[in-house]
Amino acid sequence: IAESATVAARFPLESAQDPDVGTNAVSSYRLSPNSHFSLDVKQQPDGKLFPELVLERALDREEQPEVQLVLTAVDGGSPARSGTAQITVQVLDVNDNAPTFDHTTYKVKVPENTPVGAVLLRVNASDPDEGPNGETQYSFGVHTSDSVRRLFALDPRTGEVRVSGALDFEESRFYEIYVRAHDGGVPEMEGNCVLQVQVEDANDNPPEVLLTSLLNPVPEDTPPETVVGLFNVRDRDSGANGDVSLEISPDVPFAIRSLQNHFSLLVLERALDREFRAFHYLVLTAEDGGSPPQSSKIRITIQVLDANDNHPVFDRPSYGARLVENSPLGTLVVKLNATDVDEGPNGDIRYS
Repeated sequence: IAESATVAARFPLESAQDPDVGTNAVSSYRLSPNSHFSLDVKQQPDGKLFPELVLERALDREEQPEVQLVLTAVDGGSPARSGTAQITVQVLDVNDNAPTFDHTTYKVKVPENTPVGAVLLRVNASDPDEGPNGETQYSFGVHTSDSVRRLFALDPRTGEVRVSGALDFEESRFYEIYVRAHDGGVPEMEGNCVLQVQVEDANDNPPEVLLTSLLNPVPEDTPPETVVGLFNVRDRDSGANGDVSLEISPDVPFAIRSLQNHFSLLVLERALDREFRAFHYLVLTAEDGGSPPQSSKIRITIQVLDANDNHPVFDRPSYGARLVENSPLGTLVVKLNATDVDEGPNGDIRYS
């Protein structure tokens, strides 16, 4: 009997045979106590009795796939005699159950550097029906976005969800995958769940140092603590992976001053002297707090612009000369020499 049979449906049974006649023939039937069926006995004009099972309560194969009954026929003799028959009612399955997932929402965390082909997890749906009615297959739900379909793959038979594309925390930190499970019944029935994927940051981006402005060349008479450059330091990673420190090469007269919002200043730390060093070669190193850390460098050459900070110097403090008293006009008496370490017009010397 199909589990979809309606209440009050009737199912005829075979009649008992008794070779006696008259009152000694079969006079009544009775059915063993049960929760689904009652017994109705119809009498023909010739007095013969026909028993029928009447469904009183709906069947459910998943609850009870088989019902055992005992039908007893009793004759009218004295003493009465009886016979019994074992009735086995097999409940036939209909597709009345949809697949049900173990969880309506699955949650998983995955590093962004997870390799393609790695299994995130396995969703599982069960269907208590039997045969094709209980065979479950998996597919993406209609609300699953194209980006999810590019990055994740779903095995239709096992329910395994794998990474099929490169994840990028900086591009998207969260994905929702809608999964559908459907059985093989006609018509098919389905269940649904949501897989929430949280992408965790990996230290896969080096810091970037962007030169926003720079005073170059720098006059050598520039006072200390003057700002000569502005930098924007950034890292696309998050947390410690995105915390960046900026260092400058040692033994240079410049220093780094950190500001808010990822900006840093390049300031003059001590006085310049072009005559001692006309060019300064700076290396700025940005390093993040990841493990292992990533870093990047930027190289800057700063020219020191001359200031007239040096006076001319004679090569000796005094000169002596001897001159014959009859020397004509224009005779060379002595040659003086002075130098100035400044450059350009600042180093050009005139005598008076």
